[in-house]
Amino acid sequence: MAEFPETNHNLIARVQDLDDGASWAEFLEIYQPVVFRMARKRDLQDADAHDVVQQVFVSISRAIGRWEESPDKPPFRAWLSTIARNAITNSLIRRPRDAASGASSVMDLLNAHPVAAETSAEIRVEAKKEIVRWAAEQINGEFASDTWEVFWRTAIEGEPIANVVKTTGRTAGSIYVIRYRVIARLKEKIAEVSQHWDY
Repeated sequence: MAEFPETNHNLIARVQDLDDGASWAEFLEIYQPVVFRMARKRDLQDADAHDVVQQVFVSISRAIGRWEESPDKPPFRAWLSTIARNAITNSLIRRPRDAASGASSVMDLLNAHPVAAETSAEIRVEAKKEIVRWAAEQINGEFASDTWEVFWRTAIEGEPIANVVKTTGRTAGSIYVIRYRVIARLKEKIAEVSQHWDY
C-alpha cells in the first residue's frame, strides 16, 4: 500500500486535485474496501458491490472539490457515508424484483436498506480496520520475521502467550517486550492518519 499523508486534512485537500494520482491511490486504499464490505453486507453480489464502489468514487471525484471542513457542516466521514448509503440503496432499488435474493418478505427488503446512523458507524469501524491493516503492512518489514510472528500471533490472533512460549522457546517477558515494541511502532504509523477520524 502507498504512503499516507500526515493528516486527514492534507489528504482531503490533495484529492481535491483530480490529477494527483498518488493521493487518490492513498484515499482509495482506505475507503474502497470499506464501501465494498458495506455493499456486500447488504447482500449485493460481488459484481454489484464493485459497481457501487465505482459509483461512490465517481460521485466523490465530482463533488470533492466543493467539500470543505466547517463546524456547521457534517464531518467528512458522514459525507462519505451518505454517498455510500445512497449508492447502495439505489443499487438495491434497481435490483430486478425477480432476482433471487433469498428474502421472502417486504420487511426483509426494507431491512436491507442501510440506515444513516448505522452506515456512518460502519464506515468509521471498517475504515479504522483498514488503517490498522495498512499500518501493519507498512511496518512489517521493520521487524524480523520471527518477531513479527510473535506479535501477530499474540496481539492480532489472540493466541495465549503461554502457547507462543512453548512453540518459540522465547520467555514470556521477551514476548511482552516484542508486543510492546511492535504496538508502539504500529501506533506511531496509525497516528500519521489518525486525523481521518476528526473529519
